[in-house]
Amino acid sequence: MTRAAPERQTSVRPAGTSRDRPTRQVDARGGDGRDVQVNGGGRVWYNAAMAQPESLYGLLFPSDPQVSPDGQRAAFVLTDVHDTGTKERPAMRYRARLHLADGHGTRPLTFGDTDRAPRWSPDGTTLAFLRGQPAQLHLLPLAGGEAEKVTDLPGSVGDAQWSPDGEHLAFLSGAGRDEHADDEARVAERLSYRFNGLGWRTDVCRAVHVLNVRTREVRTLHMPPFEVRDFAWWPDGRGLLLATASDEAQDARGHADLVTVTLDGTPGETVAWGGSVGALAPHADGRILLLGRPGERGFVTDPHLHLYEDGAWRAVDAHTDRPAGNLVGGDSHVGAMPGRPAWLDAHTVAFLQTRGGACGVAQLDVRSGAITDRVFHAERVVAGFTANANGIAHLDESASDFPEVVLNGQRVTQNAARLGDLSPVAPARVTFGTDLGEGEGWVLSSGNGPQPALLSIHGGPHTAYGHAFMHEFQVFAARGYAVCYSNPRGSVGYGQAFVDDHHGRWGTVDAADLLAFFDACLARFPHLDRARTGVMGGSYGGFMTNWLTSQTDRFHVAVTDRCISNLISFQGTSDIGPWFWQAELGLDAHTAADVDRLWQMSPLKHAGNVRTPTLIIHAEEDHRCPVEQGEQWFTALKARGVPVRFVRFPGEDHELSRSGRPDRRVRRLHEYLRWLHTYVPAGADAEPVGA
Repeated sequence: MTRAAPERQTSVRPAGTSRDRPTRQVDARGGDGRDVQVNGGGRVWYNAAMAQPESLYGLLFPSDPQVSPDGQRAAFVLTDVHDTGTKERPAMRYRARLHLADGHGTRPLTFGDTDRAPRWSPDGTTLAFLRGQPAQLHLLPLAGGEAEKVTDLPGSVGDAQWSPDGEHLAFLSGAGRDEHADDEARVAERLSYRFNGLGWRTDVCRAVHVLNVRTREVRTLHMPPFEVRDFAWWPDGRGLLLATASDEAQDARGHADLVTVTLDGTPGETVAWGGSVGALAPHADGRILLLGRPGERGFVTDPHLHLYEDGAWRAVDAHTDRPAGNLVGGDSHVGAMPGRPAWLDAHTVAFLQTRGGACGVAQLDVRSGAITDRVFHAERVVAGFTANANGIAHLDESASDFPEVVLNGQRVTQNAARLGDLSPVAPARVTFGTDLGEGEGWVLSSGNGPQPALLSIHGGPHTAYGHAFMHEFQVFAARGYAVCYSNPRGSVGYGQAFVDDHHGRWGTVDAADLLAFFDACLARFPHLDRARTGVMGGSYGGFMTNWLTSQTDRFHVAVTDRCISNLISFQGTSDIGPWFWQAELGLDAHTAADVDRLWQMSPLKHAGNVRTPTLIIHAEEDHRCPVEQGEQWFTALKARGVPVRFVRFPGEDHELSRSGRPDRRVRRLHEYLRWLHTYVPAGADAEPVGA
């Protein structure tokens, strides 16, 4: 292996370019959407180079496209990164504003820093949206005038929805956080007492509130004993349909039943469901469409559309054997990605469907089960959409195309044109053999090599890599690395059997698929250097990174991100731990007979075999894969003399790599590049990157 190079501070610039290269300097406070370097004075300027992690600062992140009732306009959120600091101490932060596309162009509607979640009034004259921290509800008249703040609650407002007649807005809001409430002690009395992204959960759940739009009066409609997973107005105005747990056992698993609450707060009929709920779409005639997973297996079952009619549930899309919703991972989604199924008429529903590494909008006839494609391309991803009988707005992207907003087939944002000189590259598809047939993956690289080859493993495990835009992969490719990423058994988009074959078999069939794929990449592309290989992944991908390095010495470097190392302690410390191993493996750490099996499947059990230099990345507020998992892995490797570096990010959670604070995301990528350069340097003229 390569001896570690002495650390030295360098300017942040593309590898192999001249230090005298002219730079078009634009102040980051009002920047033009390019990526950045830091000049001698510490100020941040733009200069266009995908090879640098700071290229993140030049990206635009569209989200939450909302089609208007008449189908001719779309409101959406556009998030950029700007400098909120000083010349001596830059502070790069997200800035989110509302925009409107109306067929005559696209224009900004608001100029705040935290404007999000636009929602059309039924008559199309007003947008409700959220602003501030804690988020409060605002109303913006589109005919002209200033936005009006219409709530002032101690907790953040979320999930605002207009009533069908436009006279009310329903939303969720909690009690807020008392900064001094936990100075002395925190008390938990329920199993689900913390959750990734939300932190400590009090015993008081978010209540359902209703705003009278005319009088501006806000009243509490319903205070459920357990968290509301989703809600929707009944189209006939009878009240709200809520998805919420019926008991603590359901709540701990994220499961729910359905209950109707009238506008006077009276609970009505309860419909038993007992599974997970991604989104509700009730019909005026009393039928209920639900996107979710039924039953005890829950998470290991592909999500589908389920229709409740005549007192019974049936899956109306299960015959396709492809999951409903977008399950293809990307790292350029800052903000909401709507995916609620939409009734287009009495029998037709529009919804997202994942097929392999692609996702698009399909239309389903709930009577016959017939499916047609509304917006679907084999090598693209629709990351979010809204639709009605009059139109559709969606987010479109590919592995080499920045996310864009599209209204009725017309692109209304211009990320590609604005950021074109960042020059993302397209991947090549690679197939490999599995026991269930052909598997697929991709290699993303630029140049002719020889190049270090990095095996990247997705999380989940029941998600997918594919045709979503991955900024970090583009950075690695621009630095001279070939990124190899695939969908081993357990991934979604290939049928339920492909998922089921992974059940209870972590570290076996998935490891075989990953190594078979990597071998296929090395065989197909001679410019990939077998003497410079790495493995990396996050969450379940972090588990697999740890597992592979404890089972083989074939990799020369590893980066394990938000990892799992000890399956036994994970059950008691993760927010999903109490039920996760039972669903995934059929095992329970509180059962003596299962403890040995969980320990045998834990990378920590095999840490004595590890020789691969390992970088450990973890967020300190990660409640999904708690930081103690990284701590145990670091201690085990360090005590055995394995080269290891442990980088922790305060104030960040499991979503650091996808939507964490911009400067921390950039620092994370610099840590990756520094570690990779030390052990598998890319290119004859590669140089260390600054921290």
